[in-house]
Amino acid sequence: MPSPQIRIAIVGAGPAGLTLGVLLHKHGIPFTIFELRQQPTEEVVNSPRKKGFESLLGDCTEADRVCNMHGDLVYADEGELTNRPEIARPKLIKLLLSNLPASSVRWGHKLRSVNTSALLGPETTELDFGEHGKDTFDLVVGADGAWSRVRAFLTAEKPHYVGMHTITLDIRQIASKHPVLAQWIGPGSLQCLGNRHGICSQRSMEGSARIYMFLSVADKDFATTSGLGSQTAAQAKNRLLSDDSLFGLWGSNIKELVAAACEDESIHNPGQTIDIKPLYTLPARYTWEHHSCATLIGDAAHLMNPPAGQGVNLAMKDSLLLAQAIVKARTIIDQNPTLFRATLDALVTDFERNMAVAAKEVADMTMMINEIQFGSDDAATAMANVFKSCGESAR
Repeated sequence: MPSPQIRIAIVGAGPAGLTLGVLLHKHGIPFTIFELRQQPTEEVVNSPRKKGFESLLGDCTEADRVCNMHGDLVYADEGELTNRPEIARPKLIKLLLSNLPASSVRWGHKLRSVNTSALLGPETTELDFGEHGKDTFDLVVGADGAWSRVRAFLTAEKPHYVGMHTITLDIRQIASKHPVLAQWIGPGSLQCLGNRHGICSQRSMEGSARIYMFLSVADKDFATTSGLGSQTAAQAKNRLLSDDSLFGLWGSNIKELVAAACEDESIHNPGQTIDIKPLYTLPARYTWEHHSCATLIGDAAHLMNPPAGQGVNLAMKDSLLLAQAIVKARTIIDQNPTLFRATLDALVTDFERNMAVAAKEVADMTMMINEIQFGSDDAATAMANVFKSCGESAR
């Protein structure tokens, strides 16, 4: 009796979904990835395979700096205490796509609904992609982010607002355009904290720096009620830098960084409204009732507040654990095809249990860091003490 193939659908082509796909492809296990976005350009998809992970590093280091709201440096570590690799997200996506067959990803597919019924066959899940039709699978993996439709199939739990908005801007070629600012923010990450807000920078691709502004505001509709959501970066600049409830009281070097980011966005994206959005999270200890034909990874499974910076790392770990479970299931099924559903179900159950333990640990750490970063007016000192404590422990 030939072994049945495990029909696998991965919903979402972010780091979690693509990593899972690469790992399954490596073991010869077929799958299909469905992604809402349209197909990227050929340049993005067809990255030369000879360029491995190591060749894509170097845009950012592990250096950490912390400043108070006046721009005074209170902590600086140039990365001596850790050698973890850093890779820009676009390069990571490009690398993963270059290691997948083009036919394995279906772009422009918006998932309308997830369904099961006796009419579909025993323990089979149907995905409805509207104009692209319907298809059935033995296992559906929701890697579809914060507002996952696969999660909605498994549980009624929804993300809740964390009391914070974020604004994201970029400064391209910062070293050549703004050498003094580039030297100040350093080669890695900078956190300017105070007044329960934050301005953070992260060095990125092609000499750029990504600037994040974190605003502690109770109103989840702040982007609309404040008017910032309908303004361009040039229009928002004066409001951000003059309003004392925002960054009006902050130091001159921090204001210069924000102004440079707003001006650069205005040059490269003229007329485009500023990228401001509310932040949401899932409860750290929530779980969903196990379903034999569907599971979750990444933000779909455990959405967390981003400033602690562990989301992608945890998502890719999810993918590794689930891939190991599927590979093990395939081996057992090859030996005894009659155990197909029982084996797959048991191993996915174990994966979910292990993922929940790992996610809870990271979620607890994230909540602690977020409280330190934004829980007081003098958060910079508190955050500096955390870094110093970690450095002493490493030594």
